[in-house]
Amino acid sequence: MTGLLHIDAAAMTRVLTPGATARVLADVLLAGFDPEAAPPRTSVPVPAGELLLMPAAFGPLAGVKIAGVAPGNQALGLPRITGSYLLLDGANLQPLALLDGAALTELRTPAVSALAVHHLTPDDRPRRLVLFGTGPQAYGHLEAVLAVRRISEAVVVGRNPIAARALAGYARTLGATARTGTPEDVATADLVVCCTTAREPLFDGTLVAPGATVVAVGSHEPEARETDTALVARADVYVEARAAALREAGDLLVPLAEGAIDPDHIAGTLADLVRGHRGPATDRPMFFKSVGMAWEDLAVAGALYQALRKT
Repeated sequence: MTGLLHIDAAAMTRVLTPGATARVLADVLLAGFDPEAAPPRTSVPVPAGELLLMPAAFGPLAGVKIAGVAPGNQALGLPRITGSYLLLDGANLQPLALLDGAALTELRTPAVSALAVHHLTPDDRPRRLVLFGTGPQAYGHLEAVLAVRRISEAVVVGRNPIAARALAGYARTLGATARTGTPEDVATADLVVCCTTAREPLFDGTLVAPGATVVAVGSHEPEARETDTALVARADVYVEARAAALREAGDLLVPLAEGAIDPDHIAGTLADLVRGHRGPATDRPMFFKSVGMAWEDLAVAGALYQALRKT
């Protein structure tokens, strides 16, 4: 691995803003990449949690992320998500760069959400945001949403009041009016973003107003969900890829098992949104469910590599 470029978290945030990262993902989809053909994620249970293997290859590059999810780490003061990303030359599979896998996830996941929000909320009027979560993904999603939409107020809902107040304070440093709140605040929200480790619904989906947009990114497990059946059944649902969502998204699989929806309930994909194939606007809530996909990691890792190898 002579000459392997090492890319850490500081380099990532220096090179790519949340808005620029969203544009990287959009460019891949506009170039014709089909996420439905992407290899599935492999998950292996281990005593500390699970190991994830996420390979992808398209264009001139290939890559694989090896990530660990260790729920017990939070009690130890350690990150819940760990891992590394190995970027390869697509023609000969020679290693090109090694990236901080957790930092890569923290960069690309909010960018995916921001891209969806940009297309599901096409006008630029200020929106009231309710943000569930207080961890790294919550901070990343706050920044990413602010990169694509104006926010009239940000309401932070978290299990830890101190952490929730800290995130609200951070939002104010970014120029947003912000406070802490409760799950009932979704009733007056224009945009709801869920980035938690919850395994059961965070709020009553009947409270979400028609026309509001809900984004959920916290789970890729079939039995875990952040939103309830009531919301999913009444919403226009968009996903990164149908195959991935119907394999991993508990937010959809639980309502499917209950008979509340069928697979055709999915209105479209992220690629549909980016390519302008969204259906006509309705008075239903919009719901975007993300499970995280390997092609996204490769797209962002490739953009980082191309930028940093020139410096």
